[in-house]
Parts: sequence; C-alpha cells; structure tokens
Amino acid sequence: MNLEDQYDRIYKYLFFHLHDRHAAEDLTQEAFLRFLGSRTYRDENRRLQYLYTIARNLCRQYYRDRTITYSLDEEADVPEMNSPEAEGFEQSLMDRMILSDALQKLSPEEKELLFLRYVNDVPVPVISGLYQISRFAVYRKLRRILQKVRVEMEAEQDE
Repeated sequence: MNLEDQYDRIYKYLFFHLHDRHAAEDLTQEAFLRFLGSRTYRDENRRLQYLYTIARNLCRQYYRDRTITYSLDEEADVPEMNSPEAEGFEQSLMDRMILSDALQKLSPEEKELLFLRYVNDVPVPVISGLYQISRFAVYRKLRRILQKVRVEMEAEQDE
C-alpha cells in the first residue's frame, strides 16, 4: 500500500461524513500525522485498515466537538433552458434525485459501506477488518444494500 495514493481517498471518506471541505482537509492531515507518528502500530498487513480507523475516530471526535453546517455549491453548471443540453441535463438531474432519495433511506452504516467499497475502492478484507466481520458478511451486506437501493429507485421511477 502506497500511503500517497490513499491521501485523496481518506479525504473523500472524511468529506463524505463531514460535508465540510476545510474540516475534511484538516482531519485528513491529522489522520496521516497520527498514522505516521504511531509507535504502537507495526502490523504491515493492516496499514490501510488502521488508517481508516484513525480517520473514523477523528470524524467521531469532530462530531462530538462541533456543530456541522451544510452549504450548497453556488457554481453549479446548469445549461440554458430549451438548449439541446437541457434535456439530457434534466434526465441526469432526475436520475441523481432518484438515487439521492434512495440513498437517504439507507442507514449511516449502509451509506458508509457503499462509499468505502464503490467510491474509495477499499478492498473487502480491509472493510471486514474495520467492521470486524467476515469478508463474506461484507459481500452479503453490500449485495443487500444494492438490492435495497435498486428496489427503491424502481419504486421512485414508477411514481
């Protein structure tokens, strides 16, 4: 595992939880400082799991210490009405809204599992170590979550 390659992934993981770019940047840096400064951890086979554990604990500490505020990005790239791009944009926007609604109905753990596996490409053995469950249990949970999202999206599209 190359630590430099993991920096962006840890940042995305923290941003996923915090919804605050500056806090995610600060905590990413803190996670790597703690990881590199750790004298107690020496198991080379679980370095990625240890790094995510540090990030998760920093995130929990952040929530205990602060109130989170959400902001919208004001620089959204929206095409002009009645333009050829507008129709594709509308469909894409509808698809995103349906997916977003389906994801909102998931538990925080389910969202985190999807994020770790499909956004950050965290290997299943690392996820199983984070959650202290077998890799087969991780596969079953992911399959169940994806099925839940699929069913929810189909129900939304039928309405």
